[in-house]
Amino acid sequence: MSTNNRTTVEDVMSTPLETISKDASVMEAAQRMREKEISALIVLTSPRSIISSTDVLDAVADGRDTSELQVSDVMTTDVETAAPELYMEEAAAMMATYGIKHLPVVDDDYVGMISSTDVTAHLS
Repeated sequence: MSTNNRTTVEDVMSTPLETISKDASVMEAAQRMREKEISALIVLTSPRSIISSTDVLDAVADGRDTSELQVSDVMTTDVETAAPELYMEEAAAMMATYGIKHLPVVDDDYVGMISSTDVTAHLS
């Protein structure tokens, strides 16, 4: 929660999280993102993983069959995460440093997600 009039990741994060199996098809992931009007899904694996609309677009651009391709074939593994109490300015700096558009929020487990859109809306 925000302290000293500074906004934390927890104040801005999206919940509940949308997840997908690593064995699902990339087409199913794309359909779920479109249905939920989001651009990333958490993949419940260890290490922590994510599939984004960029991963899907790259697969399509490479001419791969997204109905046969599994999420595990294109997902990003070992993703950066943020703690709920992290200040938004720090989260924005992390996203810029790592060149990422989505940052899962993790306490003991996933609790939310922030995106570059959330950061932009907060900082403007």
